[in-house]
Amino acid sequence: MIQKKMMKRIVLSILSMIIIIGANACGAPPKEAYGVYLSDSYDELPFKVSCETLVIDAQYYTAEEIATLKETNDMVISYLNIGSIENFRDYYSNYESLILGPYENWEEEYWINLADKSWQDFVVNNLATSLIDKGIDGFFIDNTDVYYNFTSQELFDGITKILTALKSKGLLVYINGGDTYVTKYLEENGSLDAILDGVNQESVFTSINWDDNTFNENDEEIKKYYVEYLSSVVADRKQVFLLEYTNDSELAQKVKTEGEKLGYKVYVSDSIELD
Repeated sequence: MIQKKMMKRIVLSILSMIIIIGANACGAPPKEAYGVYLSDSYDELPFKVSCETLVIDAQYYTAEEIATLKETNDMVISYLNIGSIENFRDYYSNYESLILGPYENWEEEYWINLADKSWQDFVVNNLATSLIDKGIDGFFIDNTDVYYNFTSQELFDGITKILTALKSKGLLVYINGGDTYVTKYLEENGSLDAILDGVNQESVFTSINWDDNTFNENDEEIKKYYVEYLSSVVADRKQVFLLEYTNDSELAQKVKTEGEKLGYKVYVSDSIELD
């Protein structure tokens, strides 16, 4: 009789553990590896968004909102535009004189002369500092491609100064695009350690038709170029992220599978606005 009671208790204990584990599994789905929501305010984000790496534009978030996001996301990374300026930013008029030219396909945005010391100081000591004070874990640096569009040693050096200064603050530094700059820097210095922790590359496996804002699978030559370039980033022990665009669910899954096989973290958006 005693043995039967003990056996019953053991069975009940095991069943209870299974139920608890199952409930936890249902209540806490696995984190997404990567999520990019640059156009979303805090209230517009997916409910209880949960990512290993979450990218937002923290200029429009409070410190309290970011603290809440860090409860369900491992790393909260903020967008920081160093190579162009948007006319909706409250500091636009202060640096309008540094505009180099219009930004194709983005009417409200302009390439900026980041070789100018006043812009460098503003980005590093004002914008970046204000984001750090909100509690972010790192930066998602955009538009180092200004060097590709207006190739000059002064612009190259300006990018390097900004990235080096940001890296010295002890936070993660990921740059979006910038393959021309990164390739040159890596060839000249042998390592990316001083300027970045990872690279996000858009449109490796997918492409955007800007005439009608539709998405397609990318050309094989372009895929090959980017995969070879990104392999040099991986060889330097840096993280690679992919940001792809498609509203085709089968292509989205194919892209994620191919990217993850290469060790990349992949986010697929059905909107170029990243909302």
